[in-house]
Amino acid sequence: MNSPDPDPRPLPPEPPLPSDCCDGGCDRCVYDIYADEVDDYKQRLARWRERHPDAP
Repeated sequence: MNSPDPDPRPLPPEPPLPSDCCDGGCDRCVYDIYADEVDDYKQRLARWRERHPDAP
């Protein structure tokens, strides 16, 4: 039986659906949160790529 990868490639965040935004001008809109999650994903992916230089 194969064991799970101890260092899996990070997965990108799911973008919010248009219906997730209320268009109310919220201080922390779902699109703001998503942008923060994308930034975090990019940083985690860059670190992962450093650890796995031969990965596609």
